Amino acid sequence: MESILEQVQHIAKGVVAKNAFDVDKQARWPEEGLRALQQAGIAGLSVPVEYGGLGHGSFAVAQVCELLGQECASTAMCFGMHCVGSAVLSAKATTDQQERFLHPISAGEHLTTLSLSEAGTGSHFYIPNTRLDAKSPEKYHVTGTKTFVTNGQHADSYVISTVAADQDGPMGEFSCIVVPADAKGLSWGPPWSGLGMRGNSSTSLTLDKVAITRDNLLGEEGDQIWYVFQVVAPFFLMAMTGTYLGIASAALEEARIHLLRRQYTESGTGLSQLPVVQHRLGTLWGMLERTRRLCYHAAATFDAGDPDALPTVFTAKAEVADCAVTVVNEVMTLTGGLAYRDDSRLHQLLRDARAAHVMAPTTDMLRTWTGRVLLGLPILGV
Repeated sequence: MESILEQVQHIAKGVVAKNAFDVDKQARWPEEGLRALQQAGIAGLSVPVEYGGLGHGSFAVAQVCELLGQECASTAMCFGMHCVGSAVLSAKATTDQQERFLHPISAGEHLTTLSLSEAGTGSHFYIPNTRLDAKSPEKYHVTGTKTFVTNGQHADSYVISTVAADQDGPMGEFSCIVVPADAKGLSWGPPWSGLGMRGNSSTSLTLDKVAITRDNLLGEEGDQIWYVFQVVAPFFLMAMTGTYLGIASAALEEARIHLLRRQYTESGTGLSQLPVVQHRLGTLWGMLERTRRLCYHAAATFDAGDPDALPTVFTAKAEVADCAVTVVNEVMTLTGGLAYRDDSRLHQLLRDARAAHVMAPTTDMLRTWTGRVLLGLPILGV
């Protein structure tokens, strides 16, 4: 893993950092960084070795996203969503799916992503309205609209959640299916333009009776809730966790550099010599470091197969959301008016960090899920 992180660090400091300002300013998809990661052989990070991948779990995804997030949160999130989609594809992959999707992903020839969110269900991303209609023993029609599809219009495939095809099946049974980008019946909404994470290309996707063969179904009909809590949630939460750790880490470094450089002209005293400044910087470092340790522990626990890992994973994303927003906000106070310019690095970091509480599962939802687990109640309250 060390050599992979060295490669990612090299790409982050070079290719990703070089394009980060333009990605944010122009709200453009961070193609250069993502293609560099593919070319370096890192695209198969969460694909098992037997399918041609690197065979790593959510811990590796968090580490990679943190390194990328230190330079460009959009690149980190786009790559993280590719890793989540790859993990979902890998979980119950058939031989055919291994050949059509996983081997090309591992070879850096295929980019995938996850598409769960819908306007009608909001942060309840695990309850899709998109329909999967069985038209024949070999074919489905997929109909519905997805929102906030990261990597939208740039991925080669989309992992879609749908209502299970069996209309007589129990309520709450959903399915996951992979939709190729060149399938007929796909249409995209307006380009993504957000306060932060402006390079995500998180556009809406409408599927109008998209014909998909049954060999694109992931697992069995009704497997979606299994996917949500055994694959999607841990990998997705760790991808976001790593990204926001990267944002907080970048902000803290901005503060450290500023404090070391800044001097009062009348006295020649450095800002770094003030005890109150030292105290505040030390407090922020402690917040970031304990949050990082919790997040990495959560990922390692899940990867080890601990049956009690989920509440720790839930809490990790909730804690990092609080941490990222607090650290960036406090660093803006420490660095003063220079940080308040609309083209400052901290201006971008603050806008990106604020998405942490908004992206589903939201912080409130994760806190509730954790409490339900601790009380021995069903996570979804049903």
